[in-house]
Amino acid sequence: MSEKASPGGVARAVVGEYRELTWAAMILGIVQGIVLNLAFVYAALKLGFSIGGSTVASIMGYALLRGVMRKGTMIENNINQTIASGINTAGTGIVFTVPALFMLDAKWKAAGQPGLEFSPWPLAVAGVAGAILGVVLIIPLRKQMIDLDRLRFPSGVAVTTIIRSGSAGLEKAKLLFIGFAIAATWKFVMAAGWLDSPGLLEYEELNISFGVIPDYLSPVLYLSLMNLAAGLLAGRGGLPFFAGGILAWWVVSPAAVAMDWVPQAALDEGAASGFIYGKMLRPLGIGTLIGGALMGVVVAFPAIKSAVASLASAAKTAGAGGSKVGSDEMPLWVLIAGSVAAVILFFVAALITPGVSAGQAIVAAVVGTLWLGLAGLIVAQATGMTDISPMSGMALISVTLMMWLLDSNIAAAMAVGVAVCVAIGQGADMMQDLKTGFMIGGRPVKQQIAQFCVTWIGALLALGAIYVLWTNGPNGQDFGGFGVEGSPLPAPQAGALMGIIDAVKSGNVPIDKYAMGGAVGALLGAAPMAGLGVLIGLAMYLPFSITLGYGIGCLTQMWLGKKFGGHFVEHKLVPLAAGLIVGEALMGIAHAAYEIFFK
Repeated sequence: MSEKASPGGVARAVVGEYRELTWAAMILGIVQGIVLNLAFVYAALKLGFSIGGSTVASIMGYALLRGVMRKGTMIENNINQTIASGINTAGTGIVFTVPALFMLDAKWKAAGQPGLEFSPWPLAVAGVAGAILGVVLIIPLRKQMIDLDRLRFPSGVAVTTIIRSGSAGLEKAKLLFIGFAIAATWKFVMAAGWLDSPGLLEYEELNISFGVIPDYLSPVLYLSLMNLAAGLLAGRGGLPFFAGGILAWWVVSPAAVAMDWVPQAALDEGAASGFIYGKMLRPLGIGTLIGGALMGVVVAFPAIKSAVASLASAAKTAGAGGSKVGSDEMPLWVLIAGSVAAVILFFVAALITPGVSAGQAIVAAVVGTLWLGLAGLIVAQATGMTDISPMSGMALISVTLMMWLLDSNIAAAMAVGVAVCVAIGQGADMMQDLKTGFMIGGRPVKQQIAQFCVTWIGALLALGAIYVLWTNGPNGQDFGGFGVEGSPLPAPQAGALMGIIDAVKSGNVPIDKYAMGGAVGALLGAAPMAGLGVLIGLAMYLPFSITLGYGIGCLTQMWLGKKFGGHFVEHKLVPLAAGLIVGEALMGIAHAAYEIFFK
């Protein structure tokens, strides 16, 4: 700030523009978004659910913009975290869907059947289209949902608290770096196999049977700091997920053995856990996951009315000039151009998929866009009220609907599913970020411009990461880096989608197990706790070695919170745990890339 003389001779203050949409925030956001995208693609393949990157981005934003550059502002940091979380979130829609194509192709080829013909280009185009449409869709709803309806958007509120934390941000950044270093070092040691011991520790799994616990109770612990850290972040809220694993392996599994549902040969050979997982728990978990996801859509269905009303109100407000187009919001012509461009990309993605005619591509673009808009409205409203995004249910509905419209063309249906998942994830994330901006005084138009320009990067990055991880399979395989036995990356969401497609295509549907799991999932999904059915289904689908580590993390967080208080958990444990997740994930991807390109 400087002083100049006014015509009357009185000094007046000249204040420079408050830092917000700066090159520093843009570049930092892009770099962090790339790092977080790669890390959380790996995490989602392992755990089956995504982890928001806004917390990490806002902590690092304070450390670098304010701590290193010594001139960052809260709203500048908000631009940084908006960009980072947008790029990161775009990967979620990819990781929940695309791996199913790789897994189906490998499974059919292994069975001596023709593989699945698909190209990465339609998926890439669909991902970019979804990223653009997701942002475009949500912009007209911002004023109504945030300024007028004042929806909660809990994650956005939590990030606001971090950005306002002041000097505590630098201490959190140090803890995040410590966690990163610890996890990256540990993952390097484990991946190198330096601690392997036959029969005790193999492929990062520790046998804890002690020669007493039977195989069908799955006495194995995956030595992953990421699993532990995810539990540390979840605490009491993650206990239902842990309970799902206990239900699967310490209730259903021994009950199956007691009722002689497991062949004696499998028991004698110590292979009971593999039989129970493949023939019972996996299809039950898929059914529960689907039932819970679809019930989540049903429970969120009343949000359609509210969302449509919000859209209508937003249109009236804009028409009356209340939205200050060109000031607080992006100009209408930008939204129209973005929508047209995204729909064209949608059409192109379908058209360049093998086996799709021009007429089918038009149907896919029109129906896909309409469904995407409806799904985006539901998810934005549901996220604003509960912080739960029923993305998996939307993906299942999208792919099933498009397979019916496109003569069972799996690759084309998956391209539409990718666009829908990326778009609804972007819409929910954009609203959370706009809520943060609203609370700290940022200008919405600058956040919208920032995310509109860079969010497409995340979809392309995620596709590349999936390819790298797939081509570096377990135990020296040339493929099968996730979703196969022996892999530390089960890809449960994509695996459930693959299971449905494969069963329908082959006519070998385990109807009894799917129906039983679906009924359980639907009942759990209707429970007061949002997302319960999906959590239980994921836990049943995942190997117990992963779920056990997660549960230990949950219990540890609860104990530390009771002993040292909530302040310790929020300001010490959370940044350390975030660092553990990012460190292991990035080292895992780096190891995979090294195996591909340098060996």
